[in-house]
Amino acid sequence: MKVVDVVAAVITDARGRILLARRTEGRDLAGLWEFPGGKREPGETPEAALVRELHEELGIVAQVGAHLITVPQRYPDKRLRLDVRHVSRWTGLPRGREGQALAWVPPHKLASYAMPPADIPVVAALLQPDRYAITPTPTPAAAVAPVATPATLAVPAPDNPATLVASARAT
Repeated sequence: MKVVDVVAAVITDARGRILLARRTEGRDLAGLWEFPGGKREPGETPEAALVRELHEELGIVAQVGAHLITVPQRYPDKRLRLDVRHVSRWTGLPRGREGQALAWVPPHKLASYAMPPADIPVVAALLQPDRYAITPTPTPAAAVAPVATPATLAVPAPDNPATLVASARAT
């Protein structure tokens, strides 16, 4: 079965919106929205392929950022490996140079766009928090030492009114 290596970009603008491109008629999965990118050429690094594809498709020169996710996807006639990278810096004005429609979409609305199967896990990854708080496992109550209170202290506190009254009666 044929294996196709594809790179795609999650391009974000200053407002945090993400750029989607609509697949044009005459292509597989026409009419669906996708993250811009394309096929890697033999011997091409993912970063170089993404820079080339974004220039060809959108007319921008991108600075490729961190890896986001790699999605393996099986189609009836091929296996696809989608390598997705962040892009938040570029020069030029993104425009559909191949006749494709473009849309800047807030992250919380991405799931409302019909997408190819390989792009759906990308949306799920984008909607996850960028960090998680990890707390220690709670200690069972029996293993916790009791907290000392004024009534359990061996030495009476001189500013405790009950202690002062008891001391006065004893004298």
